[in-house]
Amino acid sequence: MPALPARADAVVIGGGVIGTSAAYHLAAAGVDTVLLERGSLGGGASAHTAGMVRTYFPGNPDTGRRAVRSLNAYREFAHHTAAPLGLKQLGFLVLFTDEEQIAAFEATRQDQQAAGVQVDLISARDAAGLNPLVDERAVLAAAWSPEAYHVDGLDIVRGYAAAARNHDARVFTHTPVTGIDDDNTVHTSHGSIRADSVVCTAGPWSGEVAAMASVDLPLTPHAVEMLFTDVPPSPHPELPMTMHAASGLRIRSWKDRILLAMGAPKGGETRAAWLGRVAGHLGTLFPDLDGIGLHRAWSGDFDASPDNTAFIGAHPTRRFLYAAGFTGAGLCQAPAAGEKLRDLLVGK
Repeated sequence: MPALPARADAVVIGGGVIGTSAAYHLAAAGVDTVLLERGSLGGGASAHTAGMVRTYFPGNPDTGRRAVRSLNAYREFAHHTAAPLGLKQLGFLVLFTDEEQIAAFEATRQDQQAAGVQVDLISARDAAGLNPLVDERAVLAAAWSPEAYHVDGLDIVRGYAAAARNHDARVFTHTPVTGIDDDNTVHTSHGSIRADSVVCTAGPWSGEVAAMASVDLPLTPHAVEMLFTDVPPSPHPELPMTMHAASGLRIRSWKDRILLAMGAPKGGETRAAWLGRVAGHLGTLFPDLDGIGLHRAWSGDFDASPDNTAFIGAHPTRRFLYAAGFTGAGLCQAPAAGEKLRDLLVGK
């Protein structure tokens, strides 16, 4: 393993989709950049997602604005990184089962559309037309956003990392950070490096990294377990990503099965009780899946802010920047987050 350099303009901590985006955007702007990753690139939260990028985030047009900008960047990804992504359009469907959810959608629809998000209210019948598994009798209406795509998150990580190296960024994996001094000397298990600026993009560990620099980021790790169904008894067409607004249950096609998520067991709740809740919503909304077997796909922690809106900014008194709290939606916002960190660091 090569030795760490003595110094760098920017040391980015965390080699997931946000960190590699930051490293690329900084290096491409001429910033001498070092990226430190505690494990392998993309081995944390970036690897534990449903593999979707979308622009519609219910109730949050600011996140949607970053996601719109990021989707445009992904469409140009191969031009900037020489790594084609192969975006596959599936669309995003949000099922409303009470009038309050519809009212909340209508209250933010204009703001969403002003942010560039393509989203409309459709009938339950139209929702069942888009996803034949939906029981239209269990649904009042739905939000439909066609701008949602399947993508391999590791392709994004690898593409950004390779492009960062092409702009002379130095990337060190299996190099956990153990401390950060007041002068921005970053200590690792393989030596120390003096940084003009530290950039924290460490996902669920961002709060710990920030605390090393005496910076408070109020983040709470948010556990998520994703599940596979058994192979359904009858073939199904490729489905849009579909979410139940009330419970947060999300499903999408995954080869010959269904991939689904609904958080993880709450405090004091057994896994069996949580699986029962998942199965209950699944059978009510999608009767063809009633009683189907459920199996662990993968699990992990996401970094969550108090209002589930990402923190992207700079400390007011020291050269410490951060982008964290994406709650599993980092793929959808990584290009815009990297651009924002670059602009903050170079003073735009």
